[in-house]
Amino acid sequence: MWERRCDARAMSDAELPPSVLTPMLKGSSNQMTGSKPALLTIAAVTAVGLTVGCAANVGTKAAAKPLATTTGSTTTLSADKIRLGYFANITHAIPVIAVQRGTFQQHLGSTQVETQVFNAGPAAVEALFGGTLDATYIGPNPAINAFAKSKGAAIRIVAGATTGGASLVVQSDAGIETVADLKGKTIATPQKGGTQDVALRAYLTENGIRVGGGKDDVNVLNTENATTLEQFKSKTIAGGWLPEPWVSRLVLEGAGKVLVDEKTRWADG
Repeated sequence: MWERRCDARAMSDAELPPSVLTPMLKGSSNQMTGSKPALLTIAAVTAVGLTVGCAANVGTKAAAKPLATTTGSTTTLSADKIRLGYFANITHAIPVIAVQRGTFQQHLGSTQVETQVFNAGPAAVEALFGGTLDATYIGPNPAINAFAKSKGAAIRIVAGATTGGASLVVQSDAGIETVADLKGKTIATPQKGGTQDVALRAYLTENGIRVGGGKDDVNVLNTENATTLEQFKSKTIAGGWLPEPWVSRLVLEGAGKVLVDEKTRWADG
């Protein structure tokens, strides 16, 4: 699952209230993606003003300027900037399009939006916990892990954004027709502890297949999506459990085939 060093720095005291982010997320989500909103499928997560660590000697830093102040029912943005993370994937179409169109900036007024693109959720959570990020779109597993590890103190889940959009793609000429045929093969995921990584490991476990290097195990390789595509095209790996557009790219550019569409794995897709 998601891992963090015990000497990680304290989080930022900055906090973006749901009353600010939720309207932005809801603004045109269905129109942008055509996806059905679902809590936690992709979550916007904000850092709160508490130090998080797993040892008493965790470092601390001076309190940051709050992103917003609330008086009664009125919330006023007070920060000079907000640092927002997301992925360059179709499953993150809402922030991708909103950043390109300036939608976030329009809603935030004079508060400057700074963005950072990540390959997978655990890296975004690391940045969030390290105080270099204020909010991020991530999948359910990194969000849940961060919540659990901090006993609910480290993050706030503001809204869902989309469902579906991930699949297990395998080599079409490798004789892989069922999950049993994955034994002895190498399958890639974006990052250990990320949503697709956990989905793959859960799928294998449910079917009695271990993760490891043995002939009857599946070797799980955690690597960048672009690297996965190149390794798949060169047949270095047998497949990858990835989000779009990488699913389609493995099929179209690497002559792969979809073995498992993740929407068939969960209730309501």
